[in-house]
Amino acid sequence: MAKNYPVVSEEYKTAIVKCRRKLRGMMAEKSCAPIMVRIAWHSAGTFDCASKTGGPFGTMRFEAELAHGANAGLDVAVRLLEPIRQQFPIISVADFHQLAGVVAVEVTGGPEVPFHPGREDKPEPPPEGRLPDANLGCPHLRDVFVKQMGLTDKDIVVLSGAHTIGKAHADRSGFVGPWTSNPLIFDNSYFKELLSEDKEGLLKLATDKALVDDPVFRPLVEKYAADEDAFFEDYAEAHLKLSELGFADA
Repeated sequence: MAKNYPVVSEEYKTAIVKCRRKLRGMMAEKSCAPIMVRIAWHSAGTFDCASKTGGPFGTMRFEAELAHGANAGLDVAVRLLEPIRQQFPIISVADFHQLAGVVAVEVTGGPEVPFHPGREDKPEPPPEGRLPDANLGCPHLRDVFVKQMGLTDKDIVVLSGAHTIGKAHADRSGFVGPWTSNPLIFDNSYFKELLSEDKEGLLKLATDKALVDDPVFRPLVEKYAADEDAFFEDYAEAHLKLSELGFADA
């Protein structure tokens, strides 16, 4: 879909550049990049293309959205980000959270994801229940990503590859452990692990296993496991789409 990005001031652009540097430093110091990807994703992933509600518009600033079950633990991300956010009051929370997700991918060695500023903060959070349930399989993934968000099967697979960084925590999702042996390095190891025998200590959720069981998803898993450059190229495109759901639509 064509985009009609809003024009932002030179002051705003300069603030974005400075904020990006601050975010890189904080994530390097705190080793917290994975949760920054999560807050950006969980905000954007609430978009509903039918009602044009939800999406990447700063609503994680509300306690009501942080209280959603799928967002358990994201108060940690808000707390870590707050000192930087206060330094750049000109930047909308919506842009700030999505910029944090983009920087987190880059800091961990992933691709450079394009970033276009200009999101406005919405006045209220979306309803609970729009994010994926890790206990369910392919039909559920398509219901959320394709029917609700308006993304594609390819987007489902390539975006799942971001599980290459981070780990699950019992007090947040009920699951425990990382998906890969190097959870602070963004590479294609998630797909390699999906195709390998289960390794002790590494996580495979129902939504992960669905990717190798589905006849459309599996060839993409095999492609990205064999070709990291292809994964990076497609990931950057898919992350951009996710971060702009409902934003600047022409």
